[in-house]
Amino acid sequence: MSKNITVLATGGTIAGIAGSAIAPEYRAGEIGIDEYLAQAGGLGLDAQLSGQQIANIDSADMGPGVWNRLHPAIMVALADENCHGVIVTHGTDTLEETAFLMDLTLPAIKPVVVVGAMRPADAVGYDGLRNFANAVRVASDGDAAGRGVLVVMGDRVFAARDVRKYRTRGAEAFRGFPRESVGLVTPASLEWFGAPWRQAEVAQFAWCDALPDVAIIYAHAGLSFAAVERQLGDATRGIVLAGVGEGNMPDPVRQVLVTHARRGVPVIRASRVDEGLVDREGEDGTNGFVAARALNPQKSRILLQLLLASGVSDPARIQDYFDRR
Repeated sequence: MSKNITVLATGGTIAGIAGSAIAPEYRAGEIGIDEYLAQAGGLGLDAQLSGQQIANIDSADMGPGVWNRLHPAIMVALADENCHGVIVTHGTDTLEETAFLMDLTLPAIKPVVVVGAMRPADAVGYDGLRNFANAVRVASDGDAAGRGVLVVMGDRVFAARDVRKYRTRGAEAFRGFPRESVGLVTPASLEWFGAPWRQAEVAQFAWCDALPDVAIIYAHAGLSFAAVERQLGDATRGIVLAGVGEGNMPDPVRQVLVTHARRGVPVIRASRVDEGLVDREGEDGTNGFVAARALNPQKSRILLQLLLASGVSDPARIQDYFDRR
């Protein structure tokens, strides 16, 4: 029996138009959800699709304004007994942040799949319709429930907690770290690599319409005390360091971050390295720092924002949450 799938569209390259099959530039978010579903209807998918346009933007412009419309729309779909799964179409630049935020704030009761494309709809080799067909396959699979929010790109299924964009071009632009893909998918087949890990689990965090201000400081050779201070304002509630190597930083930067940590501003040591695992070091306790473990800076920021919004600001408690990722 075909499943009823709700598609929530936010724009991105998957809905983009270049005006030429070989043009180097294009406009993201040009195709509306009704037109897109009409195109997808020609694929012969074994699902009943209904759509809603949440936004139609370049995902570089993604943020709370769209998230505050997307999250309740997903919750409505999950509560509908006639809906068997949800697909969110999204631009790839910030896809991992939206997926992770939704993963932390949605119950794992039905499949929720985020999907995008690396090439606009009129480009030669457009990957969007195949990725979308794969997403329908995943969202229609009962065994996709209990895995949290999933991301489908390039015939692979990723967990939101692991997925990251690591290439700026090419259809195979996503991978997972520290766990690679959790499944392989084509429009005709789906292979899972393990059992669901969040069966019937409630949302880990309550939704927050106004996330606290958390700054990301990008470490580099020669980064100065003054340069860091200029990036931090009175409204800054937390700091994430995109550190060199294993979350390292120049000594002057360490001094200013220690000062903020001792004032009660949580500081997360993450890594700018693509596959960056950051363990706690001996001085973290004294400095008041938290090690990001496997989360990259942008995901560390999302988790810290939700923790702060939930009233969690103690470094030891924050570390416990990062250790669970």
